[in-house]
Amino acid sequence: MCGFIGVVGVPEAAAALGMGLQAIQHRGQDAAGVGVFDGKSLHIHKDVGRVEKVLTDEAMRSLAGSSGIGHVRYPTVGAANTRVDAQPFMTRRPGLLLAHNGQVTNLQALARHLASRGIQSTSSCDSEPILLVLADELLNYGVTDFTRDQVTEAVGRTIDRVQGSYSVVALMEVDGEQTLLAFRDAHGFRPAVYGQRGDGSWVTASESVSLDVLEAEIRGHVPAGGLVFMAAGEDAEVRVVRGKEQHHCIFEDIYFARPDSVLETGRVYGLRQRLGAELARRWKGKGLDADVVVAVPDTSRPAAQAMSEELGLPNREGFIKNRYSGRTFIMPDQRTREAAMRLKLNPIREIFEGQRVVIVDDSIVRGTTMRRILKMVRGLGPKALHVAIFSPPVQHPCFYGIDMPTRAELVASGVANTIDGIESALAERLGADSVTFLPSPSLSKVAGDRLCTACFTGEYPVAVADDEQGFIVRERRPMGVA
Repeated sequence: MCGFIGVVGVPEAAAALGMGLQAIQHRGQDAAGVGVFDGKSLHIHKDVGRVEKVLTDEAMRSLAGSSGIGHVRYPTVGAANTRVDAQPFMTRRPGLLLAHNGQVTNLQALARHLASRGIQSTSSCDSEPILLVLADELLNYGVTDFTRDQVTEAVGRTIDRVQGSYSVVALMEVDGEQTLLAFRDAHGFRPAVYGQRGDGSWVTASESVSLDVLEAEIRGHVPAGGLVFMAAGEDAEVRVVRGKEQHHCIFEDIYFARPDSVLETGRVYGLRQRLGAELARRWKGKGLDADVVVAVPDTSRPAAQAMSEELGLPNREGFIKNRYSGRTFIMPDQRTREAAMRLKLNPIREIFEGQRVVIVDDSIVRGTTMRRILKMVRGLGPKALHVAIFSPPVQHPCFYGIDMPTRAELVASGVANTIDGIESALAERLGADSVTFLPSPSLSKVAGDRLCTACFTGEYPVAVADDEQGFIVRERRPMGVA
C-alpha cells in the first residue's frame, strides 16, 4: 500500500509535492521520493524514510520546476530498506516519470516479456515494470512528440499486459506540453482523485486530503480503466480506455484512508459511521448488554461513535495512543512484547474497571494485536469485554496490494462455516466475552456492491495464477495488518 501525488503548473512543485505527501504519510512510511521537470530535464530525489527525513530543505531547493510527482511507500513486493526500490522511477527515452499504488500480480510474466524486448529492471519494485512496459509501448511509435491518441493507445496496451490492482501517476510531454497522466487498472481497485487549483494548475493523488492541503477542488475520480490528461490552464480530459466492472477495495474505506478523505464511496468518515450503526444493530440483536463503547484508535473512532449513539451508550476514550512510539521491533520475549503494546496503546483504568465494555475495531487479521489488547485490559478488572468489528471476518489473503498474511496465518480462516461459529470460536481464542462482526451482506448494504471484498469472501475479481500467488507470498515482507 502506497500513496502518490502529481502536480502540473504549480510554482515550486517540489514544495507542493512535499506538502501533499505529508497529508498521505499514513499510506507509506518506509520510503519517500519526489521527481520534477525543470523545463529541460527530469530530476529525482528519493530515499528510505518518512517524508520529513527524505525531503530536506536542501534536497527541495535543488528540485526546481512547476510539475512533478511524489510518492510514499509501504512495500508489499520488493525491498523495504533500499533507495533503489523507492519511487518515483524514470526513463530518459522517452522522458517519463512514474509512480504507482497497488500490486502487480504477474511480475514474472512481465519480466519475461521485458527480457524478450531486451529490457531489464533495475529494482525489485513492481512500479518499474509498469514504467518499462508503458515506455516500450510508446517507443513503438518511433516518434518523440507523442499525441494524446498515441498515449491513450499505449496506456490501453499497458493495462492489457499489466495485471493486478494499481493506480498510476505519470509525467511526460504530450502534444508539445508537460502533461500529467493518471490511470487505473480495468477494475479500479486502488483510488485516484484529481482536482484543479484556482490558478489553473492540476493535482492528482491517492487521497483527496492531498488536494485539500494544496487548495485544489475535486473535479473527479479517475474511472476504472480510465486515463486522465491534465495540462496547466486547460480542462482535464477523461478517457475510458479499458473499463470493466468496478471493484473498489473496501479495505481502503475500512482501514487505510484518512477519515476526512473522499473516495468513490463518499466521505470515509461518514461511511465508517454508517458501518458502525449497522454493526450496532447486529450487536443489539444478540441481546447483549454493556455500559460503555471504546474505540481502538484511530481508525475505529467514527464507527464507535455511531455505535454508541445507536445503542444509547456513552462513548469514551479508553486508550491513549502514543504517536511518537514508532515501529515496535521484534521483541525477544512475551514481557517485552507486552511492554511494546503498552508503549503504543495505553489504557485508562477508570474506563474499564468494573465496566461492561464494547471494544470497537476495524478488522481482525492475525488476531495478535486484539489478543494483546484484551489481555492488557483484563488486568484492569472489567466486568465484561465485548469485541465489535465493523467489517466481516478476514479469511483469505489479499493479492491486490493489502499486505495480509497467508490463509494459514489468518485467525478467522477455517475455524467455522458460519459467521456465528467464527464469532464464537474467536471469542474463546482471543479471550473476549463475545465477538461480533459485520456480515458481508450488511457491508454491501452500506457501501454498495461495486467492491472488492476478496479478503472476506475469497471471490477474487482478477484471477492470480498459483505460481504468481507463491511469488507474491515469498516476496511479501514479514509484517502487515495485525
